[in-house]
Amino acid sequence: MTKFVYLFEEGNQEMKSLLGGKGANLAEMSRLGLPVPAGFTITTKACHDFFTHQRQLSNDLCTEIDLHIDKLETKMQKKFNDSKNPLLVSVRSGAVHSMPGMMDTILNLGLNDHTVDVLATITGNPRFAYDCYRRLIQMFGEVVMEIPGKQFEAYLDKLKQTKQIKQDTDLTADDWRLVVKEYQKIYHAATKSEFPQDPKEQLYLAIQAVFNSWFNPRADIYRKLHQIPSDLGTAVTIQSMVFGNAGNTSGTGVAFTRNPATGEASVFGEFLLNAQGEDVVAGIRTPLPLNELATQLPDIYAEFIQLAHILEHHYRDMQDIEFTIEQEKLYLLQTRSGKRTAAATIQIAVDMVQEGLITKQEAILRVEPSTITKLLHPVFDSTALSQTQPIAKGLPASPGAATGKIYFDTEAARSAKERGEKIILMRQETSPEDIEGMVISEAIVTSRGGMTSHAAVVARGMGTCCVAGCGQFLIQEQAKRITYATDKQLFEGDLISVDGATGAIYLGELKMESSAENPALKTFMNWLTAFSQLGVRANADTLKDIQTALDFGAEGIGLTRTEHMFFAEERLLKMRQMILANSTTQRKLALSSLLDMQMQDFTELFTLTAGKPMTIRLLDPPLHEFLPHTAAEIAIVAKEMQLSENDIRNRLADLTETNPMLGHRGCRLAVSYPEIYQMQVEAIMKSALISEQKGITMTPEIMIPLIGSATELHFVKKNLTDLIQQLLLEANSHMTYKIGTMIEIPRACLTADEIANEADFFSFGTNDLTQLTFGFSRDDSGKFLGTYLEKGLLTADPFQTLDIAGVGSLIEFAVNKARQQKSTLKIGVCGEVGGDPLSIAFFQKLGLDYVSCSPYRVPIARLAAAQASIQQQS
Repeated sequence: MTKFVYLFEEGNQEMKSLLGGKGANLAEMSRLGLPVPAGFTITTKACHDFFTHQRQLSNDLCTEIDLHIDKLETKMQKKFNDSKNPLLVSVRSGAVHSMPGMMDTILNLGLNDHTVDVLATITGNPRFAYDCYRRLIQMFGEVVMEIPGKQFEAYLDKLKQTKQIKQDTDLTADDWRLVVKEYQKIYHAATKSEFPQDPKEQLYLAIQAVFNSWFNPRADIYRKLHQIPSDLGTAVTIQSMVFGNAGNTSGTGVAFTRNPATGEASVFGEFLLNAQGEDVVAGIRTPLPLNELATQLPDIYAEFIQLAHILEHHYRDMQDIEFTIEQEKLYLLQTRSGKRTAAATIQIAVDMVQEGLITKQEAILRVEPSTITKLLHPVFDSTALSQTQPIAKGLPASPGAATGKIYFDTEAARSAKERGEKIILMRQETSPEDIEGMVISEAIVTSRGGMTSHAAVVARGMGTCCVAGCGQFLIQEQAKRITYATDKQLFEGDLISVDGATGAIYLGELKMESSAENPALKTFMNWLTAFSQLGVRANADTLKDIQTALDFGAEGIGLTRTEHMFFAEERLLKMRQMILANSTTQRKLALSSLLDMQMQDFTELFTLTAGKPMTIRLLDPPLHEFLPHTAAEIAIVAKEMQLSENDIRNRLADLTETNPMLGHRGCRLAVSYPEIYQMQVEAIMKSALISEQKGITMTPEIMIPLIGSATELHFVKKNLTDLIQQLLLEANSHMTYKIGTMIEIPRACLTADEIANEADFFSFGTNDLTQLTFGFSRDDSGKFLGTYLEKGLLTADPFQTLDIAGVGSLIEFAVNKARQQKSTLKIGVCGEVGGDPLSIAFFQKLGLDYVSCSPYRVPIARLAAAQASIQQQS
């Protein structure tokens, strides 16, 4: 028969999956001989059994519970419903992962109309006894019978108002007797039954209620937020009661062995005298700082500090401890690893390494990568957030917090910037031509697009706050207004606040806290390189982005997208001249002007990277993206280029594609117009030669996008290598270079061995590879991905976390095929998942050389890479 129940002394801290966090830690503290009230734990297996039996306690489980109640009665020399010394217990939830406040607890179970008088007699304190009883009736009513707590609280508030009393502790024994009678009436009115007098009946109903609380709405939300599986279930701990409300030498409190806000290495907490645990949590009374206990009960304080030290050193982590004092005797009711802020997380990890309590590897594994994000971006003040409701919510595309006035186009945003205003750029969706407006904005909000939309990708690269796919906003760019919540509107110049970490948008200005210099973070980040096998590069196109990435510890640049270099006003004109040219001669003339501009770009980038690896992707998007689309833009371009507006419209019609993501782009442009890539490669190599003369040793890495076959790569590469050899010969240089490809088409994965014969390196472009594998449009999937996630059809957004079963299998197949052909082939990843910790763990297993991600995700990727390496080695 399955064992469903364990006495505390039968377990240990390694049994969390069975006993839950609370039960395992109570067992461990009991094993250590610490002052823990006796009890037992009903396992998570029993929870599964409960749901298997249509939410009923099985006969086997009830038999085992009864047996352990008998053992507890013997140990405590108390009995349920006893006339001399009644046993009272607490019934608490205990999930495998800490979920504070998400599930239910019942205290003082075992009291009834008879035992409350017995308790009053043996303690000589009827006020205390009836206080406990009214708490049981209310908690049992709320948790088990789902009676709204406000019904009980309303009566108690009315009584205190009538008696002109502010604190519960000022009520007398007679007052509490009256409260008990009224609470029983409330219970009867709500349930049409009397409050149960049999302690065993109370116990079974309470256990069922705690099991049921595993699926209450707040627990569901918490699990989703913290990615806790819903099939783990909860354990239930049954523990003999100790009473913090037994007088002024009794009390209750919560303490942390270190400050959970700052990480300071000193005990931090609060307590209340003459109170039970929920009084501290509920805020019914204002608790006192823990150091006040040194004045009121100095011996208890000294003992607690000693026990806190023992627990922290035993668990080798900052502990969150619940304690009760009953008539000057200290009891520990719970310990667990304490929740802490991002700043405290890093500070505690670094301090514990320096104190010799944990190793650097352990410290690295304890820090969630998302913690690093929180330290790098400004955030809204928590108090301000608690007092404000969002007006809309979209996808949290790029973290950070920003306040500014809304503008709907680059020109208006530029004018506002010149007036000294802070801008929030509002667009239905952004395009490359919005880049200037995006650069000068504090935040970007779009009503369309997903987490890998243009707005999202560019914003993350710049470290700019962004909320994408905010469908609650109807953004009317021409009318310069936004409609939301059916009939409410925002207009150009209105002030809003945007939270890129949550996707929430607020009306008006919210107070912000900036990310200050953090010495502990710097120390922590310096540890990572020694433990990483997977390199981390950055996707960066501008000097500012590259400098940001290098400052964050990027080993090089894994993706520079050259198309982003052509959108400045003068360059865009030359680009349009090249696209609209009627002959190769005219096209080359326009390209010659762009050559000088590209050389300036690459020379500056090579100087800044100072010999670090730098992968430059040749032109990728379809040419129509560079052309004007509105009538006003067409008129301006026609005038600039001395063409008729009809000529431009005709050319636009020629270039229009039904599905441009699958059309005339990437290497296909080089097949049609080889002179475009030749210009770019000439600029790269000439810039590299200039850098070499300045003493910068480098190997340019040239990446050809959208290759689908070895023959395609051979054709494009041949045109480029012939040119490169000529340039090197003219310069009398032996500079080495690499020509590789971005693997982003499923066919390229399936023929990777053939392509590897032609390539010097691979870089997986997971954005397009995911798009083409799933058949999901990156820009339109935001319309349905949320529903897919909500209904469980997907476990994660595949554009954010690699789909290992599908896209991952293609990547694994390609890596194996390519390295069978060329064992030393350098292989990296430069899609969005290059900055995702779960995806990085998979890339570590595959033995890739590096990942590349947005500059502001470099620290996250560095931490995830170190963690993946440590975990694989262990």
